[in-house]
Amino acid sequence: VQLVESGGGSVQAGGSLRLSCVASGHIMPSYCWAWFRQVPGKEREGVAAFDRNGEKFYADSVKGRFSISRGNFGKTLWLDMDNVTPEDTGIYSCAADWCWPGMELTADYKNRGQGTQVTVSS
Repeated sequence: VQLVESGGGSVQAGGSLRLSCVASGHIMPSYCWAWFRQVPGKEREGVAAFDRNGEKFYADSVKGRFSISRGNFGKTLWLDMDNVTPEDTGIYSCAADWCWPGMELTADYKNRGQGTQVTVSS
């Protein structure tokens, strides 16, 4: 599975951004799908995910502000980011893999994209 993200950039605090992830290759219907955030000096953080049944999961830090969605027959994953803060700055990458229930935001997904940079200024 190949994953390519786009849509990152610079935005002021309080603004919005939409990230996209296009998937190709052998996509399994049983996969979990997720967005991760990496900040230098910190552990990678799962911010939003789908389980294989389509249920959505969010990190507490983004609940009510971020929204994950899928379309194009499951080949595109989006992350809508609203009311962003400087703490949302980081490299955002999408990921896909089979995962255990309850591990949607923490599993070690083997299929990952290169990521797209998001910078939020105050």
